[in-house]
Amino acid sequence: MNRPHSSPLIGVLFMLGAMASLPMIDVFAKFLGQQGVPVLQIVWARLSIGAVVALPFAWRHGGSSGLIPDRPLYHSFRAGFLILATFSFFLSLKYLPIADALAIFFVQPLVVTVLSALVLKEKVARHRWAAVAVGFIGTLIIIRPGFVALNPGSLLALAAGSFLVIYMVMTRHMAGRAPAMVTTFQTNAIGAVLITLAMPLVWHDLNLQQWLMCAGLGTIASFGHYLIVRAYDHAEASLLAPLAYTEMVTATALGWYFFGDFPDAMTFLGVAILLACALYITLTERNRPPPEAIEQP
Repeated sequence: MNRPHSSPLIGVLFMLGAMASLPMIDVFAKFLGQQGVPVLQIVWARLSIGAVVALPFAWRHGGSSGLIPDRPLYHSFRAGFLILATFSFFLSLKYLPIADALAIFFVQPLVVTVLSALVLKEKVARHRWAAVAVGFIGTLIIIRPGFVALNPGSLLALAAGSFLVIYMVMTRHMAGRAPAMVTTFQTNAIGAVLITLAMPLVWHDLNLQQWLMCAGLGTIASFGHYLIVRAYDHAEASLLAPLAYTEMVTATALGWYFFGDFPDAMTFLGVAILLACALYITLTERNRPPPEAIEQP
């Protein structure tokens, strides 16, 4: 049931809390990758533990019937794209600082604009095409092909953003069919089951510290998504959507604190251009129906 958006300040605080906590997922993933844990196992931990954390919320909102998706094949494809997005992004962290990977990952609004014209045959205004073109220039400034050695992490981060766009489009298609936390549990659970089949091939024995980081991955992912859902309960999407880009601030601070990574001047310029264009496209969506809150990798 939709709640009236009567407490914008509370909604803003929920959203800022989510954006402040979600980059810790990337910190844990980067630490685990540096310690030799296979990326696929990290993705498995994120989804399986996320499913366990989301289970009581799914039960509360959907009962026992909410634990089983009504369209299992469709949900499996959605989960597959979420797995690809999460795997690509976590793998990109082996090659890139967290802030750089996240900046490239934020190419999503630009990709959505292109796909809406090419796939959905929607009419895209010229000013939005201009924003896509300028945003593409910002992405090139970050990656700098031909000026520095092409970093495979940049391509992986781009792939992650593109895979997540497909996941988001599929999620929007089924918006309203089930509460957000029910959908979150179902996606995590199906994704965990799919990856479990491959675990015997890549399994790496974990020590206590690594298990705790894996638990942190799934818990923070579910907690962050819950905060986003709560934020949309209290404030309009047009107010909250631009706040998603404050995640860059936390990602930069955490990357510098834990790994000594700090973006150079050209990366800051590219990030500023890319986020400005993404923000512009997001703000032009204010008159469209608000999308369901989407979980991040």
